[in-house]
Amino acid sequence: MIIHRTTILLMLLCSLVLLGTSCQKEDGLQADQNMPDHPRILLAANEEAKIHELLNRDPTFEKLHRAILKESNRILGKNPPERIMIGRRLLSTSREYLRRIFYLSYAYRMTADARFLTHAEAHLLKASSFSDWNPSHFLDVAEMTMGVAIGYDWLYASLRSETRDKVQQAILSKGLEPSYDSNNNRFLRATHNWNQVCNAGMVFGALALESEYHLTRTSIIERAMQSLPLAMNEYAPDGAYPEGYGYWGYGTTTNVMMLSALEKAGYSISTLTDSPGFLKTPEYLLHMLAPSMTSFNWGDNRERGRLHPAMFWFAAQRQDPSLLWSEQAFLATDDYGQFTGDRLLPALLLWSKDLPSIEPSAPVELTWVGQGKAPVALMRTSWSDPSAIYVGFKAGSPSVNHGHMDIGSFVLESDGIRWVSDLGVQNYESLESKGISVFGKGQDAERWTIFRMNNFSHSTLIVNESHQLVAGQAKIDRFSESPSFTYAVSDLTEVYEGQLKDAVRGIGIVDQSHVVLRDEIKTLNQETTVRWNLVTSATPEIADKKIILRKDGKQLSLHFFGPDQMVLKSWSTAPTNDYDALNPGTIMVGFEVELPANSSEAFEVLLVPGEGIDAPSPLHLPLLEW
Repeated sequence: MIIHRTTILLMLLCSLVLLGTSCQKEDGLQADQNMPDHPRILLAANEEAKIHELLNRDPTFEKLHRAILKESNRILGKNPPERIMIGRRLLSTSREYLRRIFYLSYAYRMTADARFLTHAEAHLLKASSFSDWNPSHFLDVAEMTMGVAIGYDWLYASLRSETRDKVQQAILSKGLEPSYDSNNNRFLRATHNWNQVCNAGMVFGALALESEYHLTRTSIIERAMQSLPLAMNEYAPDGAYPEGYGYWGYGTTTNVMMLSALEKAGYSISTLTDSPGFLKTPEYLLHMLAPSMTSFNWGDNRERGRLHPAMFWFAAQRQDPSLLWSEQAFLATDDYGQFTGDRLLPALLLWSKDLPSIEPSAPVELTWVGQGKAPVALMRTSWSDPSAIYVGFKAGSPSVNHGHMDIGSFVLESDGIRWVSDLGVQNYESLESKGISVFGKGQDAERWTIFRMNNFSHSTLIVNESHQLVAGQAKIDRFSESPSFTYAVSDLTEVYEGQLKDAVRGIGIVDQSHVVLRDEIKTLNQETTVRWNLVTSATPEIADKKIILRKDGKQLSLHFFGPDQMVLKSWSTAPTNDYDALNPGTIMVGFEVELPANSSEAFEVLLVPGEGIDAPSPLHLPLLEW
């Protein structure tokens, strides 16, 4: 069986014209003679001692280690999961196998407790017995391959020989071989998280089998080295990740897992880490978290903030613990069990052993602006004050992967309250199970009928009851970091082409006390209806030219300045289709205005925290003079 599988794979590898690789004799592929024996992925033999040193010198990491061991003990009481599909995905099962095998393997290496070995082996055999790992949705294959590869490599010396044979064949036939089928390997040409996750899974599988199949390892790694820059170049120029906060955690963390594994195996990763913006991206994640430790969750992302193991890799790479300001805040808790749902959590300890310390000081910069496919401007008045004002402002295009029609949208926090929100992602299966196509990107795609994904549910402009244009693109045109007036300005005209002649939006923090948002628009040769919209979980009170938002005993006042025909209104966030998600506890507020043809108008809104505070004077300053 082994000879048969190898022959098939060699034939496939020799046909890789697209990748320009050639089939060589096995003895010509000993590129790295120092490739260690098992274990060789992420943590070499005897490096457990370095982690024990880390645990001895830092109680934070000791607590995290204990949480992983406690969770590993809990896993001992569970049978390996069955092959359960949810819709078209095996992904939940694959992720749970990765989590359990990684945890159990870590626990065995750190304690030598044979119970962890026995249960990890049972999981490896169960996964290997599956008919396949669902190559039609290749993320499922990638995550399963990563998990099985870690277990096989880390436990190799202690596994029974028959287990090793079965797991070898599963990695080869259910993991690596399907990646050469053109129906499965579109990830090689992708620029988004599929590229990162799928290449990482395949590299882990190839590294695990290095001793058994040299050619497999070499060809797959060469392939990944050629493919991965397509995704890593997306961080250019400043580190802004085009898919948003949550997908940063997915794509970037698996990317880092692969880089770390390659480096441990003796490969140079500098050509990859030198990708423009990549080593700058931890600042993006740092600034995407508001003082409440919730995220600016534009696109298909959730608001909840979370601990990110990848930040510890970046901090070690750059020898810069200051990048861990927010991570340290997450770790300032007695409940470390909350982190054990993260399937890659043990990697945090692997990477932290190379840190000089973990005593981060507060970041210096209060403003961060990143261009790219999804430009953002992120502003705050303080890192240490939980009541600080925070503004996140988004430009970009609806056409980015996992993007929404949210160009020009913003979130706002003050006094520890998220006053202006983004509803975030709707569960894909809840839509796909009703026959809705979630991932189309054309202007008429069914995706844009989904309430949470179109501009009717975002804190931006709606013109003539129309959708923003998918083909449009906006960048951050100008910004200031001055404490007296921190701001960003974006020309949104392209996403309203055919609806408005011009549309420019600016938002800023004035004197560190309140927020101003200004829109300047010009209409075409027709009467135009403009709706100014924001989403909130607060309770609104609408008065003359003012809306007061109240929540948890706090208050934010919105003061509107513009033409007399502005009508302040509220709108429901209730579903507009039977497949839309519920949005309990939220409402939209703003104004509508009818504007004559060929006219120019400016709207200025002051968003002022605090009770009983009179409205500051409006700026009445054209955006060109900001």
